[in-house]
Amino acid sequence: MKKTICVLLVLTLSLSLCACGRQGGSAYGVHTIETLVEQEYSLAFRLNDPTADFVIAALEVLSAEGKVDELAIKWFGSKMIDFDANAKALDEVTEENFPREFIVGVDINSFPMAYVSNDTYWGYDVELAIAVAEKLGWDLKIQAIEKENVYVELSSGNIDCAWGGIALDPKEVQQGLYLRYGPYVKNDIVVATRNGTMLFNKLMLQGKCMAMCSTPEALEALKKDARLERRLGQIMRLAGGTTQCFEYLFAGRCDAVLTDTTAIAYINCH
Repeated sequence: MKKTICVLLVLTLSLSLCACGRQGGSAYGVHTIETLVEQEYSLAFRLNDPTADFVIAALEVLSAEGKVDELAIKWFGSKMIDFDANAKALDEVTEENFPREFIVGVDINSFPMAYVSNDTYWGYDVELAIAVAEKLGWDLKIQAIEKENVYVELSSGNIDCAWGGIALDPKEVQQGLYLRYGPYVKNDIVVATRNGTMLFNKLMLQGKCMAMCSTPEALEALKKDARLERRLGQIMRLAGGTTQCFEYLFAGRCDAVLTDTTAIAYINCH
């Protein structure tokens, strides 16, 4: 009888740990060891383009209706996305709205904000952009861009809005090259590892293996801490993006990953 009770207790504990893990609360989750770059995601529009008035108003209406929070909980497990809420925002736009094509430029290397899955653009920002287009009665077109080319893409007319895991260049924002709306979420570039490991800070990464994306932004972030780069025993630059980095981490093929805090939020709730 005692043996049976012990077995049941072990099973109960294991099940509770698994449940916590899906919420990011146990060894199945991921935690940050070091922050390399602090940044925020925003939207950008051409100056004096009425497109911005409609999109911003639609976002504020969707926020008031609860759609922004609904998608945030779906993707991140919490209401971490911050847009102003105004149920009457579209009524306050003075321009007349006509059906049109709305071209959004996204960074497809910004999982889970924007990425490509089965040859389809997807992510939190993409799904919210779909909701905005539906609210306005517009046809949405998603286009991949390099985040360092936001001004060029906007000014040339290639896109109407830069939105999709994009941290705008502070110098360009300060120069007023385009209209910035946001920031709507904080997204830092960090070094992270699995919960339950004995790696609590970067000093413990001596001789360890780290996986990272092979994007220019990731490589630039790594340069922020030269000592960390020298301390690591191996750095794997993976072409498969953020999801491949986490696959390597949970398979035990690396000890840490260089990633985004929005990606950690996604991983910890799925």
